This record gives sequence, C-alpha cells and structure tokens, in this order.
Amino acid sequence: MIEFHFKSDLVLKDTANYSDWISRILDSEEYQLGQLDYVFCSDEFLLQLNKQYLNHDTFTDIITFDYSNGKTISGDIFISSERVKENAETFGVDFKNELLRVMSHGVLHLMGYGDKSNAQKEVMRTKEEEKIKMFHVEP
Repeated sequence: MIEFHFKSDLVLKDTANYSDWISRILDSEEYQLGQLDYVFCSDEFLLQLNKQYLNHDTFTDIITFDYSNGKTISGDIFISSERVKENAETFGVDFKNELLRVMSHGVLHLMGYGDKSNAQKEVMRTKEEEKIKMFHVEP
C-alpha cells in the first residue's frame, strides 16, 4: 500500500496516479510493494529528522527510512516541498519534474541504488530520468 501524508502546503491532486506510477517503478525493477509512506513536509521538519536520526545539521530534499525485506519494498520517504521548489529553480526545471525526480529517488534508494560515489550518482540519475518518463499525469 502507498500512502501520502501532507505536512506542508503541497497537496498532490490525484494520489491514485502517483500510486500507480510508483507501482510501475517497482514492477519495472522486479520488486514488490510492501508499505510505502510519502510524507511531504517543510524544510524545518526535515531538518529536525536529519539532526535526530542522521546527526546531520543540514537541509536536504529527502530522507528515506528503509523497512524493506528482500524484494518487498517498504519505507517512509520524507520530502521537503520547500527544498524541491528551491532545487527546481536552481536547476532550471519545473516543479513537477523535480518532485518526480525526488519521489523516484527515494524508491530507488529502497531498491538498493546508492548515490555516494560519482559512479553511483550517474546510475541513480539515469534511473531517475527513466522513471520520470513513466509518469504521464499532471500533479
């Protein structure tokens, strides 16, 4: 099951379309869905999680908590809607595209894709772009 929680002013118009897209991402990588919770929140909320659980005193666009078991993907994906908006402006992309990138990024982490090394970042970015193209509905 995929659930969406809104703790910021971002509210997705049709969560069923996002759920379908995320399910197709899992299928495309041959994973099964467990329980996924997306929590859209503020910079401050995510900063507090970053400090409390990761000992990082920095803003970030996403924090993913992994509860997966083998090929069954489960987790909590916290996304700062403020950071997504700022990153979209910084990178010169529209908000929807950046939001889809971050949403797919969290699921890809749960599948074991990393982004620490340059080689991992290159694979992650390629996978993000591939998954974004699978989405065909306006948020």
